[in-house]
Amino acid sequence: MTSADDTLGPKSAPVQAQVGAPERGAISALAAAVADGCTSASGDAQRLAERAVGTLFARDSAAKLLGYHVISVAPGVARVGMTVRTDMCNGHRTCHGGLIFALADSAFAAACNSRNESNVAAAASIDFLAPGREGDELVAEATEVWRSGRTGIYEIKVTNQRGELIALFRGRSHRVGGAVTTD
Repeated sequence: MTSADDTLGPKSAPVQAQVGAPERGAISALAAAVADGCTSASGDAQRLAERAVGTLFARDSAAKLLGYHVISVAPGVARVGMTVRTDMCNGHRTCHGGLIFALADSAFAAACNSRNESNVAAAASIDFLAPGREGDELVAEATEVWRSGRTGIYEIKVTNQRGELIALFRGRSHRVGGAVTTD
């Protein structure tokens, strides 16, 4: 599998935007990253991915509430991160599994909408492999495995700052028509 970092060209900066940060909204940070983009067809696809995901996350109130941030995006791949806060921990003092699922789902949404074709989740499952803990920096890396017609399959790995695997998520997308952004 190829990670988003492996697919970004030398002139394409990885997107780094704190979702919902008033001084650096997702769209403005993505626009800044796009300004350094290249002019080739792959550069056009990269810029489109950045614009589509920037628009998607700018409208995502849940991602803002949870403090998710887009780390990088390219066509069919995305990395989204979060810091586990005290209010995200359950009675076992570990990150609530629903919030880990939501992080993986947000990376899935970014990857499957990165071609500026509106997609929604049709199915998803997760295996929790290790606990996330307060203060952990979790990253969900989504990779497109297969796409045909109106359906796509994506695998998402959630890891912590030490590279330990926290969860594996698999999602199936369904294209509903229309574009994420018209900009």
